[in-house]
Amino acid sequence: MPGSVPLPAPVTTAGATLSTENAGPLRAALLLAGSCLPVLGAVLIAPVLPRMQDHFDSVPGAKTLVPVVLTVPALALALLAPFAGVIVDRLGRKRLLVTATVLYALFGTAPLWLHSLGAIVASRVLVGITEAAIMTCCTTLIGDYYTGHVRDRYLALQTMCASAAATAFFVLGGALGSAGWRAPFWIYAVGLLLASAMAAALPRPRPGDEAAADEPAVGTRSFPVRRLAGLCALTMFGAAVFYTVPVEMSYLLDDLGVTSTGVIGLATALASAATVAGSVAFTRLRGEPGHRLPAVFALCAAGFVVMGLSGRPVLLVAGAVLNCFGCGVLLPSLLTAAMSRLDYADRGRGTGLWTAAFFAGEFVCPLVLIGAESVVGSLSGAVGLLGLASALMAGGLLLARRRVAAVTDEGPAA
Repeated sequence: MPGSVPLPAPVTTAGATLSTENAGPLRAALLLAGSCLPVLGAVLIAPVLPRMQDHFDSVPGAKTLVPVVLTVPALALALLAPFAGVIVDRLGRKRLLVTATVLYALFGTAPLWLHSLGAIVASRVLVGITEAAIMTCCTTLIGDYYTGHVRDRYLALQTMCASAAATAFFVLGGALGSAGWRAPFWIYAVGLLLASAMAAALPRPRPGDEAAADEPAVGTRSFPVRRLAGLCALTMFGAAVFYTVPVEMSYLLDDLGVTSTGVIGLATALASAATVAGSVAFTRLRGEPGHRLPAVFALCAAGFVVMGLSGRPVLLVAGAVLNCFGCGVLLPSLLTAAMSRLDYADRGRGTGLWTAAFFAGEFVCPLVLIGAESVVGSLSGAVGLLGLASALMAGGLLLARRRVAAVTDEGPAA
């Protein structure tokens, strides 16, 4: 839990000096809760996608549009997160976070009264715009408020809490789905409560005078794109790996004859719990996160292969658990590597770019699998093909690391 992590004394973060007057569990809990909102958008309605598909079966292109209802917020988030990062650096974190959280609740509940599939997709685009601001602000504020090992632990907690929330959302979405595919959208209203608490409890980080004298102002310095380019490309692929189980699990189970939304939600929640376990394992690991990425991708690949070859629900869930455990280590490894490369003046834009890469991978995930399914003839075969791609990524990273190690005495970076 957020409150179990010890907080440092006065915190100074590469250009931001903050007092500990307002430091405490509440601040961390609000930022971690805010980080869960985009996850809610990504998984809450996953268990009811088959029922939603049946409802809009007569709509042309529904087979593609219904999964897009789940993932189009990720496209909007991916396209707009870099711009949100610029706004964060220029106008401030807190004001944007509170406003975006209120709008998130309004747009998120819109499908409750919308009857057109096109209108629902449009409302989900607006949800993605607010998610871009929320995710960028929350991650940036964690970088502002904390530093060093404490920051790394909170970034790992961000993944753990998001994964734990995903587990709860899967179960909740499946349970509410028994009352109809629209029912899960009521949960988006929680954003109104969270926005009120953020407005009251979060302080505004400000650059310290000494740091301001040493660092150029935002807008007068060039952003270090090359520091993050390769990592963002790797993050995009990692996001596709990360979101395959949440997005496709209900369809894979449906193909095996499992049609109960409650059972689908529970099975996917079990896999999501493995992501939490992987995030816990990350906090116990030592050394450079980039060194473990080949092994992590190999573990994810093994899970996909088991899922692709399984003909029974039990084996499918076992493969999903194996894959999700690897994903639980993967995400915080990529995120901590990105944050370690950013100073205060660049943190909003850098976080925005990383967030854009991650959610771009989430958006293309179902589209890539649909394309692969048309080639291999089944969704399970498409998942197995993604497992092969993950194995090739693991091998490529390992080979690249060995080549770099042969040139320099230092270990390779991520």
